[in-house]
Amino acid sequence: MNPRLAAARALAAVLSGKASLNSSLPTQLDKVEERDRGLTQDLAFGTARWQPRLELLAAQLLQKPFKAADSDVQALLLVGLYQLFYTRIPAHAAIGETVGCADKLKKPWAKALLNAVLRRAQREGEELLASMERDPVVRTAHPRWLQKSLKAFWPEQWEAICAANNAHPPMILRVNRRHHSRDAYLALLGEAGIAAAACQYSRDGIVLAAACDVRGLPGFAEGWISVQDEAAQLAADLLELAPGQRVLDACCAPGGKTCHLLEAEQGLAEVVAIDLEAKRLVRVRENLARLQLDAKLIACDARDTANWWDGKTFQRILLDAPCSATGVIRRHPDIKLTRQADDIPALAMLQGELLDALWPTLEVGGMLLYATCSSLPTENTEVIEAFLARTPGARELDLATEAGLRQPHGRQLLAQEGGHDGFYYAKLIKIAASRG
Repeated sequence: MNPRLAAARALAAVLSGKASLNSSLPTQLDKVEERDRGLTQDLAFGTARWQPRLELLAAQLLQKPFKAADSDVQALLLVGLYQLFYTRIPAHAAIGETVGCADKLKKPWAKALLNAVLRRAQREGEELLASMERDPVVRTAHPRWLQKSLKAFWPEQWEAICAANNAHPPMILRVNRRHHSRDAYLALLGEAGIAAAACQYSRDGIVLAAACDVRGLPGFAEGWISVQDEAAQLAADLLELAPGQRVLDACCAPGGKTCHLLEAEQGLAEVVAIDLEAKRLVRVRENLARLQLDAKLIACDARDTANWWDGKTFQRILLDAPCSATGVIRRHPDIKLTRQADDIPALAMLQGELLDALWPTLEVGGMLLYATCSSLPTENTEVIEAFLARTPGARELDLATEAGLRQPHGRQLLAQEGGHDGFYYAKLIKIAASRG
């Protein structure tokens, strides 16, 4: 299959609200030649990254918008525009190959339309985009609701956040303490001729100068390292783990933090890891197996404690709550297409419900670390503020990190170009059991 067609079909599922790229793209990648898979992935992710900008440009070039049934043609046009403005693919190839895909969609009528619009974009696109730069959606390539939210919450940082969201993320490794210290593994990378540096905040983190196939790194198959962003790596140390503790990792998939907890403290009594869907635990199980670690995995809604909790309390709980993922847009740019403003209050309600449900499973004197990969205070400091107000036995603790910005509650890490993702942490201690 033509990589442009594969990318467009994956994107069409996203545009029509039926899937994310994580679910729609793998099926399409299986249909293209192996040599074209990198290009297919770049076309899909790159088009999603710049979609808010490209969509407004397309609206200027089209006489009327596409019908809902033609989201595949719409996606194909966006893929063509992405090639013209963000790749080194020659314009004649980008246009010709993209137009040719219309036949495979069984919509030959679209060929003339695509050809005319893309050729006009080649001639006038740069001038049109320049004339639209006053619009912050065009300038930042973020949907209007998100651009406005970031500007309202982070008036001094919002443009830097948008720039970081649009940049390609660095490849960051987590060194397994059970095998090597970070300095020892940096030395191994140096011997292999791989340029890398220590992360600023995570004691286990290494950022590579250039991304590579992780399977070619020293000791990957043996479990010496994993790929994990620096911000996510902070959880293990912030939990203040100690031998003999029973630890709950709620909402654990894909298991990076679950594994890090076990690497960081070998003497834990037990790690229980929960996720909503059994299929999401497959990846957790694979990660544990490669690293030769063991955890008790449960497929269940973490709020439904009657169905999974055995009544024995935990000394530590990590709640990496479902969220808008607005802090990791650079890794999942289709978030710009799939998230809407109405999602945020509903997510905040879910986050509060998870806190309320899990709190009784924590022993008095135990700690709960709340985390999200959101950049929106509605899901972060405001959720913690509301929980503390309704939970007399909960108190907040300071976080032992300089990463991010201190908030009324917790700390907010904002996405950094060349550095960590956007993330949020708050730490709570249970000083008394709930009454009643």
